[in-house]
Amino acid sequence: MSARIDHLEGTAFQKSRAFSPAVITEGGKTVWLAGQTATVDEAGNDIAGNFEAQARTIFGAIDKTLRRAGGTLANLVTMTVFINDPRHGDSFVKIRSEFFKDGKFPASALLTISNFARPGMLLEIQGVAVI
Repeated sequence: MSARIDHLEGTAFQKSRAFSPAVITEGGKTVWLAGQTATVDEAGNDIAGNFEAQARTIFGAIDKTLRRAGGTLANLVTMTVFINDPRHGDSFVKIRSEFFKDGKFPASALLTISNFARPGMLLEIQGVAVI
């Protein structure tokens, strides 16, 4: 059974913030993604405290996980993003829009929290995909 994924058209504000107001799916398999964090990039470099590097590394890790399940980031229908500094919100939106160039963004929540499990972590992303 193949999945059908439809993204509701967002308002100008929603598009500028790189998220869809709703994503509708039919069929396929649902993949519940654990929260992803990163303080080391794929090459083993320390990225603790580097927000942009962590965001890019996390999106790469999510994509790899989805590929193992038979999909890609394009199958991500919703994400919950946790950041520890609201000043990173605009940077996150810019980076997220780079990973969804077609404008078909997942639905999303962006929350500011006080701490993560380990020092140096600046964000965590969990999500749900339908493949």
